[in-house]
Amino acid sequence: MDQSDKRNELEQTETAFGGSSVPGSPSGHTVPEASPGEPGLNGASPPAPGAGKSKAGKEAVEWVKALAIAGVLVILIRWLLFNPFIVDGESMQPNFWNGERIIVNKALYDIRKPKAGEVIVFHVPDEHRDYIKRVIAVGGDTVKVQGDDVYVNGTKIKEPYLQATYDEMHASGQLYNDEKWSSDFPNDTFPDGKVPDGMLYVMGDNRPNSKDSRMIGYVPIDRVVGRAELVFWPLDKIKYIGKGY
Repeated sequence: MDQSDKRNELEQTETAFGGSSVPGSPSGHTVPEASPGEPGLNGASPPAPGAGKSKAGKEAVEWVKALAIAGVLVILIRWLLFNPFIVDGESMQPNFWNGERIIVNKALYDIRKPKAGEVIVFHVPDEHRDYIKRVIAVGGDTVKVQGDDVYVNGTKIKEPYLQATYDEMHASGQLYNDEKWSSDFPNDTFPDGKVPDGMLYVMGDNRPNSKDSRMIGYVPIDRVVGRAELVFWPLDKIKYIGKGY
């Protein structure tokens, strides 16, 4: 049999198996040819032009939406619920220090009224600034301050937020709220010790160095910004203060 007869016989054999030999493959082994429109050998259709770009674009849009929603939430929380405040001055030492940053809860007093012992921030229109003080008594209460003793409705109140300071000063034979014309209450400037309805009696924790209701009188509730909730700066001073100390 000559060479041309052998080639014809080989071609007839390949046709019978329905395939064509792959270059470099062993003789007699064939790979089926894919029909037009059918998936490739791995069973997956080739990606359409621009498919990767389309997916990346959708992800970018989702990120933009998420960031926009987060921004709206931050604004709502910032202006409607909470507000940062910087402690300015020494009037709330030893519990709050000059320069500390705190978070003020603006929504709480829309639900209920301030309570004694809570630390609040309120507007002082005459001075165009805000104060931070502690609520001692509320509307209807009768207040008396005599030295380091604070009485509400005739009962001496406990002040755990100042007890260590009181003990230290008394051990040395001194009063913390040292006597001067403005240290006690009622006084010549404010002789009525009964808190009117809708008002608060407030004091600074730094009793000898605080401008509070002993000097400025009662504070209208509608001037209250909110309750001090959290010291968040400096980082080593972070603490929850919602209960007042």
